[in-house]
Amino acid sequence: MKIYRLVFNPIEVNTYILADDSGKAAIIDCGCYDVREFESFVKFIDEKHLDPVLLLNTHSHLDHIFGNKFILGKYGLKTCSNELDESNRTDAVQHALLFGLTMEEPPEPSAFIGDNQTLSFGSEKLVALLVPGHTYGSLAFYSEKEGCVFTGDALFAGSIGRSDLKGGDHETLLKSIKNKLFVLPPSTVVYPGHGNETTIEKEMKTNPFFS
Repeated sequence: MKIYRLVFNPIEVNTYILADDSGKAAIIDCGCYDVREFESFVKFIDEKHLDPVLLLNTHSHLDHIFGNKFILGKYGLKTCSNELDESNRTDAVQHALLFGLTMEEPPEPSAFIGDNQTLSFGSEKLVALLVPGHTYGSLAFYSEKEGCVFTGDALFAGSIGRSDLKGGDHETLLKSIKNKLFVLPPSTVVYPGHGNETTIEKEMKTNPFFS
């Protein structure tokens, strides 16, 4: 599986594009905010000869769903997310104003994802892991085959997600990371929603929230 990372919008969200050998692709957290970023995304997809077939959201904070309407219009894909995060999606337009940003009403999901649900695109599979604490319905997407996990805003390199927003709870987040992420193989590569990649082993040993 090929893994590409593009950084979009003023809040600098990592948008991940995963592709199998045939070019079938899954998009995780499309953060495209404006026309320039939309054009950049399409150019990248076209240059890599990719065929987007699946759109996923780790959670529905505005910065992670800015591009959902664009993806629907361009590729006909609605996102898949966890139902517990619907209030963040429906509040996104108002939330954007607090950041001095604007956005259109994001589309409704095509499907809701549950804990331990398997998702497929082309020849590749991801397992959704429910990791609440940053939001009620935060998800991580784990590829056992590739030894990697996409953690959204639950776990970062050297840090963890905020827990002071609606649906957040610090102790719940710590439990989620310990019980759902730190049980993965230590060599598992962590691709977070912001910032650089890390590994489960490194975070278990050096993350200040767990040392």
